[in-house]
Amino acid sequence: MSKRLISLDVLRGITIAAMILVNDPGSWDYVYAPLLHAPWNGCTPTDLVFPFFLFMVGVAISIALGKRIASGVDSTGLVSKIINRSLIIFLIGMLLNGFPYYDLSSIRIPGVLQRIAVVYLICSLIFIRTTWLGQLRWAIGLLVIYWFMMNFIPVPGVGEPNLEPTTNLAAWLDNLLLSGHLWSATKVWDPEGILSTIPAVSTGLSGVLTGHLLKSQLSETRKAAWLFVIGAICIFLGLFWDLNFPINKALWTSSYVLYTSGIALQCLAICYWFIDVLGYKGWTTPWVAFGMNALSAYVLSGLFARVLGMIKIGEQSLKSWIFENWFLTWLDPYSASLAFAIVFVLCLFIPSWILYRKGIIIKV
Repeated sequence: MSKRLISLDVLRGITIAAMILVNDPGSWDYVYAPLLHAPWNGCTPTDLVFPFFLFMVGVAISIALGKRIASGVDSTGLVSKIINRSLIIFLIGMLLNGFPYYDLSSIRIPGVLQRIAVVYLICSLIFIRTTWLGQLRWAIGLLVIYWFMMNFIPVPGVGEPNLEPTTNLAAWLDNLLLSGHLWSATKVWDPEGILSTIPAVSTGLSGVLTGHLLKSQLSETRKAAWLFVIGAICIFLGLFWDLNFPINKALWTSSYVLYTSGIALQCLAICYWFIDVLGYKGWTTPWVAFGMNALSAYVLSGLFARVLGMIKIGEQSLKSWIFENWFLTWLDPYSASLAFAIVFVLCLFIPSWILYRKGIIIKV
């Protein structure tokens, strides 16, 4: 496969725009249900965003590293670059978590970028050391191991294995090793915690395996068809496993991995068919602009949101002032909150568009 997959850039762009949209409402008191995570078990559209991104990280690994290996790049140097890139992404996540005060006694160690870094590292090393069959075995094995750990290993200090928010095995391990450095909304467990990163690697590997399919000698029509069919199988298996191991984003359960990877496969199949096969590309430019600099857009969105919260106008933050005076004055609270989020995304599109027009891709 020599040509760039525009569909992958588009889906990545849509995903990062959605990630920014759901992270930055005008007010958390007024958010439409589909734009919130499921309270615990279940899956909303918002719960698809992060696994979609990890899935595409896996696809990119398969395509980019595959090209380097095929060109004869030294594996030792390649491993060194993979480790360095992972460390940089992890560090950027830590810097974003601590901005602007960097209180090392309470800074959150896990996070979105940190999980991306770890998943990228492990998936890349598995990719360069194994065949597609080995990668499939790793993906399945990690899901089964995590299912077993969460359902059969007693929780120290609690007793029987369980999947409740604060008393499950993953929460116990987070609190044991990262106490004081967890998500501020929970303090005793983290949605990007240690143990739940195990199945998240399988999400990345589902993308790696998808990359093999896209690089295969099959016709474009067959590729699109297989993407959609395999996606349907994964969705079915995820829903079936949900009967025993509920679909849950916070725990990143094995059923959640299968279910979300299946939907990601089908969305990629649709984009691939219409964009790369049929050539309907006229509408894709804004999404490509976002997708080609997804990491920088996400980091900038986090910094922008923090700055809006820090600047004060009287007794309220600049964000609250803008929301109340520019949006609430003419819209109902829920619509105003959504409108604020949409404008926020559009503001982040401007630097992405400038970089795209100049042909600049910020890489780490």
